[in-house]
Amino acid sequence: MNFLDPRVDYIKKRFEKIDRVIGVSSAKGGVGKTTISVFTSLLLKQKGYKTGLLDLDIYGPSTHIILGVKNRKLKENFGVEPLDIDNLKFFSSVFFTDNKPFPMRGDELSNAILEILTIVNWDELDFLIIDMPPGFGEPTLDLLRLIKKIEFLIITNPSIISLETVKKLIQILNEGKYKILGVIENMKSTEDDLIVKSCEELKIDYLGSIPYFYDIETIFGNVDTMIESNVSLYLDRILNKILI
Repeated sequence: MNFLDPRVDYIKKRFEKIDRVIGVSSAKGGVGKTTISVFTSLLLKQKGYKTGLLDLDIYGPSTHIILGVKNRKLKENFGVEPLDIDNLKFFSSVFFTDNKPFPMRGDELSNAILEILTIVNWDELDFLIIDMPPGFGEPTLDLLRLIKKIEFLIITNPSIISLETVKKLIQILNEGKYKILGVIENMKSTEDDLIVKSCEELKIDYLGSIPYFYDIETIFGNVDTMIESNVSLYLDRILNKILI
């Protein structure tokens, strides 16, 4: 990436009026990162915070599916205005790719992220929630360089495999001295304390767990139902810990 690119300075201006940027991240796919990103955004919005949700999972954006967004046209005003979903500002990389397969690598991938961060006009926000790309490849590294104020909410499930990749992600973030809000254990179905003990060893806050809800997809697309769901009940208790 060319750091003399004028878009880099423009991105700084785009984020000046955003108080907190929280990257919902996981080192492995399939742990519910996107679902928690959406529910977190909805709950913050429900609490009265000016909230935005940005889906930067370039290869597999799906927040629009959970929110039930279909056939929405973007408006331009010194950039692109995010969609307004019941007072939640929303933009997804799916709008950038027009929901088509868009294989990218190297500079192409970095340029796509640069372009999205440059064109979207968030204006004033209390919170911007970013559904991060899974893992810690180029997209994540680009975001670390471009958004200095970003904080991380790390999602895992009870799996030993997921935990091992989460440890690597935490190590990378610690080396860069980025703020880690803590770890959420998602899809928990047993009383196992593996994740709790691992967080203690890593000196990272264990924020809590969310049970496995097999029928969660049945409420996707209904914002009011999602806010009133059991998932939100558990997640709300966790969010109260990081809003202090």
